[in-house]
Amino acid sequence: MSWFRREKAGIQTSTDEKIEAPDGLWTKCPQCKKPSHIKELLANQHVCPHCNYHFRIGSEQYFNIIFDDGKYTEMDAKLVSGDPLEFTDSKDYPSRVAEMQRKSGLKDALRSAHGLVEGLPLVVACMDFTFIGGSMGSVVGEKIKRAAQYSLEKRIPLLIISRSGGARMMEGTFSLMQMAKTSALLARLHQEGIPYLSLMTDPTTGGVTASYAMLGDLNLAEPGALIGFAGPRVIRETIGRDLPEGFQSAEFNLEHGFVDNIIDRKTLRSTLAGLLVWFSQNGMKKGA
Repeated sequence: MSWFRREKAGIQTSTDEKIEAPDGLWTKCPQCKKPSHIKELLANQHVCPHCNYHFRIGSEQYFNIIFDDGKYTEMDAKLVSGDPLEFTDSKDYPSRVAEMQRKSGLKDALRSAHGLVEGLPLVVACMDFTFIGGSMGSVVGEKIKRAAQYSLEKRIPLLIISRSGGARMMEGTFSLMQMAKTSALLARLHQEGIPYLSLMTDPTTGGVTASYAMLGDLNLAEPGALIGFAGPRVIRETIGRDLPEGFQSAEFNLEHGFVDNIIDRKTLRSTLAGLLVWFSQNGMKKGA
C-alpha cells in the first residue's frame, strides 16, 4: 500500500512497519500479520480487529473521533518554527521544516482545537508523529501554552495527546525550555481546579514524558504504547543488563503506578464524555 494511500486513510506507520496491500484496499497488521480491509480499520478507529493493535494516527483522526460530529475550531493554526540556532546537519533546519510541511500537510508537530464532546466543552492539543518524529520544539510548547491559557480563561478541561520522540535537537535549549513553560501553565490549571487529562500514545518519550505527558490529573495511555524517557536500548546499554519483559509498555507503566488507566481507542470518546460529565458535576478543588 502506497504512503499516499496510508496517509489518506489516516494510518501512520513507523519505519519498521511494512504494510502490504496488493490491491490498495487491504493492510497487514505489523503485530499479528493478519490482513484487514481499509474500511474495516476506519470503522474500528484504526485498531486491528484481530489483535487490537493500535495503528498510529494523526491529529485529524483524533479530532474526528473525539469531537461531536467531528466539528471543532482549530487554534493557532498558523504558528511555524523559526531557526533560532541557524542549525544545519545534513540540511539546514528551515529546509527540513519546509520539507516536512509539504509531506505531512502540517505546520508543525502539534495541533490544538476546542469543541464539544457529547455537548460538553473540551480543549485538545494533539501531537503528530509524522512531523519530525513529533519532536517538541518552540511551536509545540507555545501551542500547548496557549491551549492551557484558553482553558484557564474559559474554565474548560484540557486534553493533551502525546506522541513524540522527545525534544527537537535542531532548536537546542529553546526546545528544552518548553518543558518548563508547559509545566508552569499546567500547574496553573491545577491551582485553579481545571481538569487536565493526558493521553500517552505510541511512542511517548524524552522531554515530553519528562514534562507535560506525566502531569495529568489523570494519566491515560493507549494499549501497547511505548512510554518512557530514554529508549530501552540506551537503558540496557547503560545499566548493562536485560530489562523486564514489556518494559516501558503502557501495561508495564500501569502495573507500576505511572499510568492511571489504559483506554482503548474504540472507547476513547465515551470515556472522555464520562469524565467530562463527572468533572462538571463534581468539579476539582483549587490546588487539590
